[in-house]
Amino acid sequence: MNLADYMRREFSYDEWANREVLAAIRAAGNANERSLQLMAHILAAEQVWLDRLKQQPQSVPVWPKPDIGQCEAQAAEMGGRWLEFLDLITAGDVSQSISYKNSKGEEWTSTIVDVLTHVVMHSAYHRGQIASHMRASGQTPAYTDFIHGVRQGLVK
Repeated sequence: MNLADYMRREFSYDEWANREVLAAIRAAGNANERSLQLMAHILAAEQVWLDRLKQQPQSVPVWPKPDIGQCEAQAAEMGGRWLEFLDLITAGDVSQSISYKNSKGEEWTSTIVDVLTHVVMHSAYHRGQIASHMRASGQTPAYTDFIHGVRQGLVK
């Protein structure tokens, strides 16, 4: 498996895991405002990084107002946007660097592969926070372990 194919698989996992978490949040109802806030941030951050990779202006705030319907719609679109972007790059392209400004206005340069890895790990980190919060609130979080998704054929 080449690096581009590996990254496509990682983003396939990310898309599946985001959908699973959103379903768990919806099932928990209104008692889960913090989880929804974190999920809105996950999706917004994914869009912010995609904007940076495409060298486009930031199109969403990093911490948007949480709304389950908007999150579900954004999640449904984000997976396709990432796969579309990944289809445009080759394994050689992912080692190229991009320059961007972070949310504090600081200028940075990172390789595309480092950004892609960050996006997947950042999302998984916050999904873990959501799971912990849901458990502490007596709710059942989504089971989003990567290996579970692979074993069940949910990650392509």
